[in-house]
Amino acid sequence: MDITTSTHWHGIFQRRANWAEEPHGLPSAPSNPTEASCTGSLYRTKPGRTDDPLADMYDVDDELTIFVLSGWFVFSILQNISFSSLRLDRYHKPSPLLYNPPFTPDCTLINGPGRGPSSPLAVLNITQGQRCRFRIIGASCDPWFNFTIDGHNMTVIEADGNEVEPVIVDSLAVYAGQRYSVVVTADQPVDNYWIRSVSNFPNQTFDGRLNSVVLRYGDAPIQDPTTDPGPGVPGIPGQGNADVNINLITGINVAQGVHTVDSVAFVDPPPPVLQNLSGAQNPSRLLPNGSVYELPPYKTIETSIPATDLTVGGALGGPHPIHLHGRTFDVVCVAGNSTYNYVNPVRRDTVSLGSQAQNDNVTIRFTTNNPVPRFFLW
Repeated sequence: MDITTSTHWHGIFQRRANWAEEPHGLPSAPSNPTEASCTGSLYRTKPGRTDDPLADMYDVDDELTIFVLSGWFVFSILQNISFSSLRLDRYHKPSPLLYNPPFTPDCTLINGPGRGPSSPLAVLNITQGQRCRFRIIGASCDPWFNFTIDGHNMTVIEADGNEVEPVIVDSLAVYAGQRYSVVVTADQPVDNYWIRSVSNFPNQTFDGRLNSVVLRYGDAPIQDPTTDPGPGVPGIPGQGNADVNINLITGINVAQGVHTVDSVAFVDPPPPVLQNLSGAQNPSRLLPNGSVYELPPYKTIETSIPATDLTVGGALGGPHPIHLHGRTFDVVCVAGNSTYNYVNPVRRDTVSLGSQAQNDNVTIRFTTNNPVPRFFLW
């Protein structure tokens, strides 16, 4: 490089060697172009360690199970040239074009490959029955990535170099600078499966093998997977394009000491609820006006819950979690990000409402395919 360079090592704390930390000017000056600098690397030294307290949870942990997620920025003058006619691996936007946000990558690179249909993809070979520890590193400039594996769950066991209570997920949001370790069990039929890493920016597609890696079981044919990412978001993509669109305003009535939704406080319905919902009376008559939202069956519902923690009478003391009993939903707009994701958002039953300081407007999607009363509470 023809400029001075500094290096900061996430997760490697330079005890008694502060000179090696090298954030720009603190504690040391950056390296000049003619100087050499060398330190360790977290993901090169940690795999295979014998003192790992979670070692009994996995069988494989080596340099082949590391995933580095980053963005690829194609030189601007080439934007109108098709993938099929261009060797995209030879071009990158010059750094002066990346000074001002938004930094919108043209695709996701996973361990380097992944720049277009003609480019080779990274392939991870595993053996059926093995438990693999995948180390996932967010090395992006600006975007975050939704990391998923078709047909497989992941058990998160480490975050940013710290062991955590194991938790099973089907997708993982990886922000710039974050690192995770997950355990994946090869418990599916011998085949090829897509590993997907789509960013929160445009180009949220898997067409043309973009944003993908191949997970290949032993003895599977050497070919692209034919798996799909799952059912996806129900309904027509786009904000407000659901069959029913609802905006809920959370708040606190300080005088009465109660939480509210749309200025209405919750009151316990008379038991037994299901018997009272036998059809003898309308459900809305069981609770105060505004407490019951009647939804049509087998329709797509989109619900937005803007953060109100800075508003007088709002949900002070945020960020607050909100939970839907008895079912999951797709979080198409998460706290801390105003971009809507209808391609492969995280699916869960509890989500943070974020902060009004960030103008958060958390939005969820689900289908009314299991008609029964549900509590939606915060």
